[in-house]
Amino acid sequence: MSASQQTDLLLLLNRSTRSNPQISTKEQRQLKRGLIEKLVAHNIDQVQDVAEMLVDLQIYDDLEPLLPCLRSPSRDRDWIFQIAYNLTRLKGNSENTLIAVERAAKTVFALKSYSRYSHSHEKQLVQLTDGLETVLELYRSQIQQGVEVIRSYDPVEAILCYPDELAQVWINLIHNAIQAMTGKGTLEIVVQEQNGFQMVSITDSGYGIPPEIQSRIFEPFFTTKPTGEGSGLGLDIVYKIIEKHQGKIDFESIPGRTIFRVSLPKVATQTAVSIGASLG
Repeated sequence: MSASQQTDLLLLLNRSTRSNPQISTKEQRQLKRGLIEKLVAHNIDQVQDVAEMLVDLQIYDDLEPLLPCLRSPSRDRDWIFQIAYNLTRLKGNSENTLIAVERAAKTVFALKSYSRYSHSHEKQLVQLTDGLETVLELYRSQIQQGVEVIRSYDPVEAILCYPDELAQVWINLIHNAIQAMTGKGTLEIVVQEQNGFQMVSITDSGYGIPPEIQSRIFEPFFTTKPTGEGSGLGLDIVYKIIEKHQGKIDFESIPGRTIFRVSLPKVATQTAVSIGASLG
């Protein structure tokens, strides 16, 4: 390459790698029409082909710095554009691969953590936020389809608890929240410390719990889901696990906002170890 060709290539690569890939096909068509008008105004030949190349590189505006390249002979110009496109695609594919590997690693870590918890029947010192993040990772695919997760974690100490059973609590509450929002809405998780308790609040923007059944939701086998979709034991298990930890659970619900609050003592006695042992 000549010095000018190298300059053109580096400029194209710099512009392309700074572009925003989140553009719909419809938006691309509109932007392409705008590019064609600008190219005609600058007396560029083969405007349809050039506009297509710019769209491939996701370059849609500020053509002034690119004019020397765009006005070069079509053979040289197309060659430079092709090299820029190939390198940009290679970079993009590499980044996508890294993202996929990172997500897979997080999912494997979450599954391994959950598996390890599920085989433990002894109290352990753990951070509540670790268990919450493990469950959120397990639900990543559902959350990504339209749920915004807002985290508000105060710095809290590790507490002595049964992490496998608390994982069941978070799974039930987060699963119910996602279902209540039909997969789209806002899920807010707050962890804070208050009066010797660590409190976890899980709030969703779903349809809410009807007032006439709110007094029954912790009853075993009570469910509003169609036959085959729910056993009615989820919240009953949650309640017993919280009792086993000498904690408390309460909730309030109106359409558009349901919040479950779990309070766990920072230091629990051993008197409740036998409660709910069958859940282990």
